Amino acid sequence: MSCPRCAAQVRKPDLMHSSWRCDNCGDVPPFHVAEHISAEIVGTVLRESASSAERIPLWCPWPLPSGWMVTGAGWSGDDRFGVRATVLACSGPEPLGGGPADLVLIAEQPGVGLGTRFAGIPGIDPGHLLSEALADPGSHAGPHAKIRAAGHPTPLWCVKSPEDRSAYVSEAKGMWLYAVAWPASAGYLLAEHVVLHDLSEGVPSELVFGAPSPYLHGRA
Repeated sequence: MSCPRCAAQVRKPDLMHSSWRCDNCGDVPPFHVAEHISAEIVGTVLRESASSAERIPLWCPWPLPSGWMVTGAGWSGDDRFGVRATVLACSGPEPLGGGPADLVLIAEQPGVGLGTRFAGIPGIDPGHLLSEALADPGSHAGPHAKIRAAGHPTPLWCVKSPEDRSAYVSEAKGMWLYAVAWPASAGYLLAEHVVLHDLSEGVPSELVFGAPSPYLHGRA
């Protein structure tokens, strides 16, 4: 487990503190990520999410783009407040050059900070950067990408992030939705006809799993 905001170790609740806490960020919902990925791991994440008062989506591109596989899953939360964010990683060929690429999809309630951590952007919510993207006079009119999430058209807005990745932000099912791609050019995947399926509504039996994503294990 780690801090969802800075990836540092977290301390367990004790007699003096009722919440998990990070020395850098204070009280946080700890981030849990499995070392490997399988249908059983996906089921564990879904059971944890189902036990919360508000179910958090677990977004997955479905159908998966050609050559892509699910390579990781995790959640942020604790027994006291339940799950407050979920993450799913996919890996496959980069859409332009054909090299390896990774995509991380995060759904989270406000104030968690897991999405901004992977996007490499400041703060714990992306609202200010989303406002900047909408107001940028150099940006073309309309969203930077359009996908479908749970059957609904969903615009994505590209926000400023480190040069090694591209980060898109939106809202779906009343929560923040982040799509973060490595390398930055892999963000062009979202320009294709991408459909996000909430795995809490059913896990396709044809889901393909691959080697664990390095971005869920300390690289990001």
